[in-house]
Amino acid sequence: MGKRGSKPKGKVRLGWSSNFAYALGLIASDGSLSKDGRHIVLTSVDKDQLKNFLHCLRIRSSIRAYKGSDGKTASRVQIGDVLFYKFLQGIGLTPAKSKTIGPLQIPQEFFFDFLRGVFDGDGSTYSYWDKRWRSSFMFYLTFVSASPPFIDWLRENIKKLSRTDGHISSSKGRNLCQLRYAKKEALVVMRKMYEKKQCICLRRKRLKIERTLRIVGESLSAE
Repeated sequence: MGKRGSKPKGKVRLGWSSNFAYALGLIASDGSLSKDGRHIVLTSVDKDQLKNFLHCLRIRSSIRAYKGSDGKTASRVQIGDVLFYKFLQGIGLTPAKSKTIGPLQIPQEFFFDFLRGVFDGDGSTYSYWDKRWRSSFMFYLTFVSASPPFIDWLRENIKKLSRTDGHISSSKGRNLCQLRYAKKEALVVMRKMYEKKQCICLRRKRLKIERTLRIVGESLSAE
C-alpha cells in the first residue's frame, strides 16, 4: 500500500470574529478565488487595505506590485491555503464571482463587520449642498456590485438588522448595481458599521464620513 498523502495545513486560523468577518467582506468585494482550488487573491490600489487584510487573518504574506489588463498599477496579496479556500466556498464564494456572487453565510452578529469590509472594498460616500433648498446638505452611502443577487441580499440583511430600506439602481452601460442610503438611513447604517470601538477599517474612508457628519452636527457615535 502506498503512503497516505498528508493533510493540508491551513495558514489562516478559521473562526468567526469581527476582524475575520471584515476580511471576508474585502474578499467578497475586491478579492478573488483562483481556479486552482488553492489560492485567494486580494488586489487594491491602497496598501493599507492589504495590510488590514493580512492583520485580520493573522498571517504574513508579501505585498507585490501588480499591473492590470487596463494598464493601471495596484498592489496584490496572494494566499495559498486549501482549507481557507474550501471554507470560502462553503459560505458561498466561488471563482469568477464578480457577476455571480449571491447570498453568503455570514453570522448575524458579524454582519456589519463584514459590511464594513465590503464598503472599504467597493463602497463609497458622497455629499453636496442641494441648491433647490436653502441650507440643505445631502449625503449618501453606497455599495456597488456587478451581481444583482448580492446587492439584493445586502439590502435584505441591512433592512432586517437596521430597519432601513435603501434604494437599488443600475448604472447604464456599466452593468453595475448600486445600493444607496441617503441622510438619516445612511447615518443609521454608518453607525452600525462602526459601532464597535477600535474596529479595523480603511482610515481615509472613515475620516471622510466623520468630516461629512460634522457638517450636519452628527457623529458615528449614537450617544
